[in-house]
Amino acid sequence: MKVYSDIIDFKDVKNPVVTTGTFDGVHLGHQKIINRLKDVAREENGETVLITFYPHPRMVLFPEDNDLKLINTQEEKIELLEQYGIDHLIIIPFTKEFSRLTSVEFVRNILVNQIRTKRLVIGYNHHFGRNREGSFEHLKEYGPLYGFEVEEIPAKDIDSIEISSTKIRNALQTGDVKTAASYLGHEFSLTGRVVDGKKIGRQIGYPTANIFVEDKYKIIPEDGVYAVKVRHDNRMYGGMLNIGNNPTVNGKHKTIEVNIFDFNKEIYEENATIYFIERLRDEVKFNGLEELTEQLAIDKINSLKILQ
Repeated sequence: MKVYSDIIDFKDVKNPVVTTGTFDGVHLGHQKIINRLKDVAREENGETVLITFYPHPRMVLFPEDNDLKLINTQEEKIELLEQYGIDHLIIIPFTKEFSRLTSVEFVRNILVNQIRTKRLVIGYNHHFGRNREGSFEHLKEYGPLYGFEVEEIPAKDIDSIEISSTKIRNALQTGDVKTAASYLGHEFSLTGRVVDGKKIGRQIGYPTANIFVEDKYKIIPEDGVYAVKVRHDNRMYGGMLNIGNNPTVNGKHKTIEVNIFDFNKEIYEENATIYFIERLRDEVKFNGLEELTEQLAIDKINSLKILQ
């Protein structure tokens, strides 16, 4: 997949078949659009082109909305779109100036003059341009004028799965990672850098890697203990993970700590990716380290059963 951070770098693509949107999560609904995009590209002997935006438009248009959390970081979204077979990814910097582009300017300047779109595939109820004025009806008018065809994925094709990025975010915020995965079509994951911690886990026989997630807009699941998989250095491991303040040891700050099974390496300042499989329980304040250690033994047994 070729990635373009400036649309002027995009050129000389045969019969571009295009879609556009934020694609946060790249969930099953998005995958419907992508699969149709690939089918049309085969019909046209063309190549797939996905236009997305960074930062997320809401961050620019509603900066006071500090509660906005996203399912994917930019890097995660790029990786997923490559996995799902997109040929060309154009990431348009979203600014207030760009937001003032009218729907006809978006079509003429970007879809036609820059990309030379052969066919456009969009999800139902898609809106674009200044104040979201553009719609499928507008595109049907513009298509014959500018020489491209437009296709809308029918509502029934996406409604039948009843999926939205908002539903996925809501599931994650309650710790329901299994439902989130069923909507995503893949496990929810996060990637972070391993940083130094208090090393209390090491003292009680359950050493943990403290994961620091740099992107402040990345959604973090509800506090609690989870059975997880961990990818490090292109190898996959099982593990159990805690999100919370570590009340048993009077922790003051929220941390993400993972105990990686059958793993004995120092990986400070290296990256690890966590795949959330199932939530085991709430975070609890125990009466000392001995009680905590007994519970961790149970958590490990339960995690291994789930991971098997």
